[in-house]
Amino acid sequence: MINLLAPSGVMHNMTDEELFWRASLVPKARRVPERRVPKVAFLFLVRGELPLRPLWEKFFAGHDGFYSIYVHAHPSYTGSPPPDSMFYGRFVPSQRTKWGDASLVEAERRLLANALLDLGNERFALFSEACIPIYNFTTVYAFLTGSRTSFVDCYENGGSRSRYRDFFAGRNISLSQWRKGAQWFEMDRALALESVAEDACFPATLTFADWKRAVNRHPHTHGAEEVTEELINGIREDGGGRCFYNGERNGICNLFARKFSPDALEPLLRLAPKVMGFG
Repeated sequence: MINLLAPSGVMHNMTDEELFWRASLVPKARRVPERRVPKVAFLFLVRGELPLRPLWEKFFAGHDGFYSIYVHAHPSYTGSPPPDSMFYGRFVPSQRTKWGDASLVEAERRLLANALLDLGNERFALFSEACIPIYNFTTVYAFLTGSRTSFVDCYENGGSRSRYRDFFAGRNISLSQWRKGAQWFEMDRALALESVAEDACFPATLTFADWKRAVNRHPHTHGAEEVTEELINGIREDGGGRCFYNGERNGICNLFARKFSPDALEPLLRLAPKVMGFG
């Protein structure tokens, strides 16, 4: 008999193939509870340490049962958050990743698959160690669980075509299908399932990044000296009037932001109660 229930913890000894197969079966299992509180799965794809963890802990505080946390770190990382942290024990079995490589996509699918094992997870959002929330948990939760769509950054431009390789044709991805976009998605369970179950190829975001001041193909990193009330409000208002939510124009375009350096933690903690509404 196959056990389709979520494991007691996030650590397990399944191979990726076994994990993806099991995760793709869970949503189809019978006797799924009809009444359950939908949870948002927060997926962190990191190298090791989470320097902005104290800010996230204030964001999550008091909202147990409405979220889940999963962390994919470099397999060589041996550190751990303290036992009283909601990040404690939330590191999933990981594999080595490389920037600009398909291994990052596999790591994202690995995070999604682990989160799908929990039937309570209905929304899935991906973050790095440099991401922060710019609204309080209640606002973020209501926005994500109330949405009828997923948010995946995907657009076409001339520059992105230069990155197409013949390798993709072998995976049934033609040049006309090739798109560019940030990896920081927020998606519903149906799309998460499709991403994990896809075996033919590797699988609008709500996470702001400053590409106007990009450095070496990376978005600008905000340091401590830049963290002001004006910065956070500017990020919130970026794209205002152009964003849609459930088919109607909506004032919120970004719920999260990146990239923030570790030294930005202290000014962010000071701003959080007044500007972001938590802490």
